[in-house]
Amino acid sequence: MDETMNLIHMAHEGDKNARDNLVLGNVGLIWSIVRRFAGRGYELEDLFQIGCIGLMKAIDKFDTSFEVKFSTYAVPMITGEIKRFLRDDGMIKVSRSLKEMGAKVKCTRESLAFSLGRDPTIDEIAQQIGASREEVAASIEAGAEVESLYKTVNKNDESNIYLIDKLMEENIAQEQILNNMVLKDLLSILGEQEQEIIIRRYYYNQTQSRIAQDLNISQVQVSRLEKRILKKMRERL
Repeated sequence: MDETMNLIHMAHEGDKNARDNLVLGNVGLIWSIVRRFAGRGYELEDLFQIGCIGLMKAIDKFDTSFEVKFSTYAVPMITGEIKRFLRDDGMIKVSRSLKEMGAKVKCTRESLAFSLGRDPTIDEIAQQIGASREEVAASIEAGAEVESLYKTVNKNDESNIYLIDKLMEENIAQEQILNNMVLKDLLSILGEQEQEIIIRRYYYNQTQSRIAQDLNISQVQVSRLEKRILKKMRERL
């Protein structure tokens, strides 16, 4: 058992020093991920702290029986933690100058709409206030109303449907489509018997003993085949 796996075992048993050593040993990994998010309006040191949280979650959840390196498992955990932070803290931050421009654009827009009898173009607004069309467009975008996740998008006598519910439904549907595409691709590289073992184990939740009985092979063979198949699928991923 290598040093990393040994430290993970110790951390799972409550050894704080082992946990700290794992974090210190993966500082470079965290920074390599944090740098990908440079220029998002946050201090890299703050994102590093969030990355450390992701690493600690990876330590707690890592199964040492996985035939995969810890760093391979930790990367998506760290990345996901940072992305969640950026998403949850992602309320639009608008500069004071852009806010002032937005107020000016709004007044000019209303004034021109009244005099022209139609909605003015961005070019017409820009010419009126002496700004570039890019500045006008940016101020309009920045001033757009941020939809509440709990805005009611459908009402009936029995229940209300909120925007967050619709977004979650769409995300789940998209994830299911992607998962099915990935699974189909992974299964395509397997032989007939290999496909049957994976489908029985992970779709029908059958035990290795049950599969061994149905395929007329030993449970030990099923176990070995399953490990070999999963390794092949991970390499494909």
